Amino acid sequence: MSGEHRGSPVLRVRGLGVSVLTHRGELPLVRDVDYDLWRGSTLAIVGESGSGKTTSVLALLRLFPPRRRFRVSGTATFGAPAGEIDLLSVDEDDLRPFRGGALAMVFQDPQSSLDPVRSVGAQIAEVAAKHLGLDRRRARERAVELLGLVGVANPRRAVDRFPHQLSGGIRQRVMIASALAGEPAVLIADEPTSALDVTIQAQVLALLRRLSETMGLATILITHDMGIVSALADDVVVLYAGRVIERGAVADVLGAPDHPYTRALLASIPRLDGRPHTRAGTIRGTPPELGEPVPGCAFEPRCDHRIERCAVERPPLEAPTDDAPGRVSACWVHPSTSRATP
Repeated sequence: MSGEHRGSPVLRVRGLGVSVLTHRGELPLVRDVDYDLWRGSTLAIVGESGSGKTTSVLALLRLFPPRRRFRVSGTATFGAPAGEIDLLSVDEDDLRPFRGGALAMVFQDPQSSLDPVRSVGAQIAEVAAKHLGLDRRRARERAVELLGLVGVANPRRAVDRFPHQLSGGIRQRVMIASALAGEPAVLIADEPTSALDVTIQAQVLALLRRLSETMGLATILITHDMGIVSALADDVVVLYAGRVIERGAVADVLGAPDHPYTRALLASIPRLDGRPHTRAGTIRGTPPELGEPVPGCAFEPRCDHRIERCAVERPPLEAPTDDAPGRVSACWVHPSTSRATP
């Protein structure tokens, strides 16, 4: 997407759609999402709560909440060693080996994701045994290696600890070690630092960046924080109300945001070089409910730059005026008339 990548992407998503089936009919949650992901790079999917970020990645592995029915459309072509497969069309039995193996996920809350009655080493070793075929002794050694790799002090001792004996930051490192145990090509991190204090957040983000660079991992980062996007990601997809409203290289999108929503997200970041006692920007109003029909631009009711056309006609994703390779946005009002410095 940024124009700097070479070769074929590890993951190529086209026209991804997710709907939930209810007694009132089919409600679309995510529509027409496209992106490419390359080895050794990080793609951030960003937006407010309820924008469809997590739903869009859960669809890749069909990890939806139980007792609800979902329908997935589009394609997600993954470049597996044995050849390309479409993650969205293979049956459940064929998809199962990829979950936790070639495609692994670090969930938002390690406290609820880790089994409280098993040692962290046993949980990591289980993944290694399942996906790599290791025996018990070798799987345990692999757990020790991975705990050391993610920066856990004294990993031979930590391997026998239980989750409640560890701090939140260490539990998150354990989650990352567990995700790495199956030797994934793609690592999905869903708000991996949301429950951590600022210092530990920085450490975990630095770890994810190092793993991407040294191991060649292709990483999808789900976040609402544009500061994290700036620090960690190479490319960014901005979602609003389940649709892509801007996409491109981080340097292009954050350096010269085209869509008013992207600019508003950037304006909400506190700045160290700002005037004293200046409050960060806010976005007035609330997003529409996912599945709610919107005839025009979904951001129109909250936008300070809207024109009459915005309320009745949805803008297509197309290249803006800056000619950045792979850059697209969906807005009728061009930056030349509406851009405001974040």
